[in-house]
Amino acid sequence: MMKSHGWKHTAVLLFLAATAIVSPAQTFTAIHSFNGNGASPFAGLVLATDGNLYGTTTAGGAYFAGTVFKITPTGRLTTIYSFCPNKYDCSDGLLPDGKLVQATDGNLYGTTLHGGPDEWGTIFKITPEGTLTTLHTFDYSDGGFPNAGLMQATDGNLYGSSSGAGTYNWGTIFRMNLDGTLATLYNFCSQMNCSDGSEPQAALLQAKEGNLYGTTTRGGAHGSGTIFKISLGGTLTTLYSFCAQTNCTDGAYPYTGLVQSNDGSLYGTTGQGGAYNNGTVFKISPTGTLTTLYEFCAQTNCADGSFPYGLVLATDGNLYGTTGGGGIHGDGTLFRITLSGTLRTLSFDGNDGEEPIANLMQATNGNFYGTTYSGGAYNQGTVFQLSIGLAPFVETLPISGKVGAIVDILGTNLTGATSVSFNGTAATFTVVSASEITTTVPSGATTGILTVTTPSGTLNSNVVFRVRQ
Repeated sequence: MMKSHGWKHTAVLLFLAATAIVSPAQTFTAIHSFNGNGASPFAGLVLATDGNLYGTTTAGGAYFAGTVFKITPTGRLTTIYSFCPNKYDCSDGLLPDGKLVQATDGNLYGTTLHGGPDEWGTIFKITPEGTLTTLHTFDYSDGGFPNAGLMQATDGNLYGSSSGAGTYNWGTIFRMNLDGTLATLYNFCSQMNCSDGSEPQAALLQAKEGNLYGTTTRGGAHGSGTIFKISLGGTLTTLYSFCAQTNCTDGAYPYTGLVQSNDGSLYGTTGQGGAYNNGTVFKISPTGTLTTLYEFCAQTNCADGSFPYGLVLATDGNLYGTTGGGGIHGDGTLFRITLSGTLRTLSFDGNDGEEPIANLMQATNGNFYGTTYSGGAYNQGTVFQLSIGLAPFVETLPISGKVGAIVDILGTNLTGATSVSFNGTAATFTVVSASEITTTVPSGATTGILTVTTPSGTLNSNVVFRVRQ
């Protein structure tokens, strides 16, 4: 039950384990409460080159069918598109619940779970100013209900999944170029008893070696979901089937995607399973060896949280994520977990939001941002910020390229930058704005950290930039 409270809630909190840890103060702020201008955001946020955060809501907006919005890091929100403007003809889609991605052309791309002429969902492109183009409408034969976000791979194409329909009615993996031409790469449940998995509901990850990795929520050898690898050409390998251990202590039903650490290991969560049947955090090698790092609801009254969602690997080397339930108030938690499995939590209290069921993201100012599905001042969800004192950094779009390739650098307070280098090799560059620099991969560059020197200090990229041959 939501508590009566003003729209903005700020608190100084500590991540907690069995006992409080010694650390600098951490500031948590609900920077926006939705109130009909969008409601019930199911997906996380993306930082764009203009310095704003972009996201979607599954409900609300001018036609009550969901929205695309942008929000400044300080909380000023603008609805840039409301779905289903023709009211009964939702040919543009409705109920967008996947995370947006900004592609190298500067536009944002996303999916809607329903709508389109055949009601199987859509893929859309939207400019940062709000001009929307429907690029593809699903028709059952090529999939349906695409509730996962898209990702742009090193070949420049977008890759995603649909959770239903397709040849065997259990979902697909697809590739789409930026003009909207779609090709189905894989139809799930093509193997006996769906041992290859079924119902993928999470965005894909492109690993350092170039293959895509993802999860299915159902199917597999034990019916409780899988982890898979798929090449850009569509060859799929099932790496792990959940519920392989007694009472599913390895986890079950992985609803979210994976992240990769610098050593190549992949990390993710399951929504159920584990010793207490409230979900797990796991590590898996690219060859399929799985280790359960944490089983939720291990603390009294599930103070550590229950039903975890996606992870983000932060610049301090730790994983951060959310749980949809549990915590001190039963409204969900934020958690930090080391790569070896030590967990700390921070609990929501309803005023600042409930059911944080979307991936966190770390912006280039060092802070984390996320959404809650409900709670807040109007019980329609919130956008929140968590600051734990991590330093600013820069990120690149894309994260790999050949010599001569154009690269966007996203950051904070980039005005006055004096140098850009790729693993020590200087590059020419142009400062576009305080949040964007454009550059090209210089001759002689090698794989490594990208560095930007500004009047206020040196900023390093959050991930290694891979120079491709």
